[in-house]
Amino acid sequence: MSRKGRKALVAAAVAAATAVGATVIAVTASQAGAAQDQSGPGARALSPQQRATELDRAGAEATSAAKDLGLGAKEKLVVKDVVVDNNGARHVRYDRTYDKLPVVGGDLVVHRAADGRITAVDRASSETITVPSVTPTIASTKAAALAPALTAENKDGAAKPELVVYAVNRKPILAYRTTVEGGGAEVVVTDAASGVLLDRYEKRHKATGNGYHVGTVDISTSSASGGYTLTDTTRGNTRVLDGNGGSETNPAARATTFTDADNVWGTGQLSNRQTIAVDAYYGLAKTWDFYKNTYGRNGIRNNGQGHTMYVHIGSGLLNAFYDDSCFCMVFGDGSSTNQNTPLTQIDVVGHEMTHGVTAATANLNYSGESGGLNESASDIFGTMVEFSAANPNDPADYYIGEKLRMPSGYFRRMDNPAADGNSLGCWRSTAGQVDVHYSSGIGNRWFYLASEGTGNKTIGGLAHSGGTCNSTTFAGIGRDKAAAVFYRALSTYMTSTTNYAGARTATLQAAADLYGTNSQERYLVSVAWAAVSVGTALPAPGTTTTRPTTTTTTSPTGPTTTTTVPPTGNAITNGGFESGQTGWSETAVVTNSTQQTPRTGSYYAWLLGNGRAASEAISQQVKVPSTGAPALRFWLKVTTQETGTTAYDVLRVQVNGTTAVTYSNANAGTTYVQRAVDLSAYRGQTVTVRFSGVEDAYLATNFLLDDVTLS
Repeated sequence: MSRKGRKALVAAAVAAATAVGATVIAVTASQAGAAQDQSGPGARALSPQQRATELDRAGAEATSAAKDLGLGAKEKLVVKDVVVDNNGARHVRYDRTYDKLPVVGGDLVVHRAADGRITAVDRASSETITVPSVTPTIASTKAAALAPALTAENKDGAAKPELVVYAVNRKPILAYRTTVEGGGAEVVVTDAASGVLLDRYEKRHKATGNGYHVGTVDISTSSASGGYTLTDTTRGNTRVLDGNGGSETNPAARATTFTDADNVWGTGQLSNRQTIAVDAYYGLAKTWDFYKNTYGRNGIRNNGQGHTMYVHIGSGLLNAFYDDSCFCMVFGDGSSTNQNTPLTQIDVVGHEMTHGVTAATANLNYSGESGGLNESASDIFGTMVEFSAANPNDPADYYIGEKLRMPSGYFRRMDNPAADGNSLGCWRSTAGQVDVHYSSGIGNRWFYLASEGTGNKTIGGLAHSGGTCNSTTFAGIGRDKAAAVFYRALSTYMTSTTNYAGARTATLQAAADLYGTNSQERYLVSVAWAAVSVGTALPAPGTTTTRPTTTTTTSPTGPTTTTTVPPTGNAITNGGFESGQTGWSETAVVTNSTQQTPRTGSYYAWLLGNGRAASEAISQQVKVPSTGAPALRFWLKVTTQETGTTAYDVLRVQVNGTTAVTYSNANAGTTYVQRAVDLSAYRGQTVTVRFSGVEDAYLATNFLLDDVTLS
């Protein structure tokens, strides 16, 4: 199987079990390069940091763009997305507000040349956006009461109205856009003056799936002629198709759409073709959500675009793989070797989808040590998805494919890779000559040790051994932190040729970024690498010697000697808020209230969430390190009652009164996400760092802040 366009889970394991060779599929150079194109032909691949920079740039241009386009004084543009071409041209997608209300159908795309000139604009509506008044005749409570009766399937559902300007294929009108949640979710749009129905559509369908591996689960489907399909509009229109035994080389050739009349999918038995589709569809959703909720990543290529999954491929196919050239994933139904058990376990789905994430980030070459790292990345995050899913039918552990009835009981073990008789658990000079599925054991064992430390444990009902290559014993930093370190290293520092020594360097830098240069986390990351024979452990925190630098300058009054001591650790006082308000000023609440959750420890800062007009802030005066690339890092969780992408409630991160970055209700999610602000411009200065929140008079938005560092 070609390793350029495809990343297979089990090729080596299958070869060992069956002695059957894999089909070789040629991938052209253009296909292999497709992984770097995140936005279509002619578009430049953007890292998450580059994309954020471009979005900030487009946001800064919004006011002038509105003026250039002749928009009215009450109209504002809110940046939604940006595509940058290889020639520097930009295509900026904006949503629009009118007098602070979302304009449904008011979106537009501004096309700019490389020099910044606007060359064209595409508008969803050609109408002038204006309404006589933004004060509705019908109260929102009445709109909420009337909306369920206007739905097709949610007559008893709970309604949540939002006042908007509605301009979809019509003259703009003040309207209520009301989401009604019940068995599914529908949106009704009604005239805010008369209550007349203007539009109605399905937002999503909550369906029941009965999977073979995952049991009975909730899934989101889409309506279609004849019932429903396994298409998830909430996750970029990802979909699962029936491959009908089609070829691995062309899985789309025989593919058909799964449809169901009653939106109850599968029976839990392999005799029903939908059953395995439920497993794949559920695993896909859990993987998408893990990346988005944990790292803010919106799909494989971080552009919101969904991919296709094919199940029931081939005959007796004991394999699964991701193919970047078709932006798809393929799953076989297993063979007699594993009692014909389909390869749609949660960690396998997470593994394959992660190959796409790797292709879109470091794009690690699929050979040599970089190929082993590629496979290890997929095992690491496939395992993290399994823990995140917390599915009772598939308890999380550090075994890969333990439910698939392989002769050994698994495909790979991260805690003890060598237990399968082939995988490497310790680095050696010939590691690059070993099949990538076996050399992945080095990275896998590092991750297990960094997460769990040494010693025997039972995890997910399975025995795990924490042995090392150098007979050391130590504690881990926890899987969430270890995964965060590896993700940052993969997405920020690794390149296509990174080997295990390079991975050690990348993860140490990532750990320094996240937790500080002299942190226990960075130290233990190095200890875990040493435990798999990659490099040596760093000195333990507190044992290193900070070496001052001395410079001498000559002036008319004589020589002047200046000694500078490099900063270490975290310059922020009480960044985790475990000492309450100590070190912090102003009005935000530092609390251990169980109404919300901290990221770590017991305390956190809770800004806003009042549901009324309010402003709250928290600040600290701090000395910025004078060397390196100092950055303010913090973990932020945003939850809101607001809907849409309009920024009603905002949190500004300010340095000496200047806003460095702004977050809003549009950044809402289900978990903490780490954010960073570059403070290189303030090296050596004492500055005031301030988190300042402002909430409007309607609906609450909570900004939860924890683990603030400056290093």
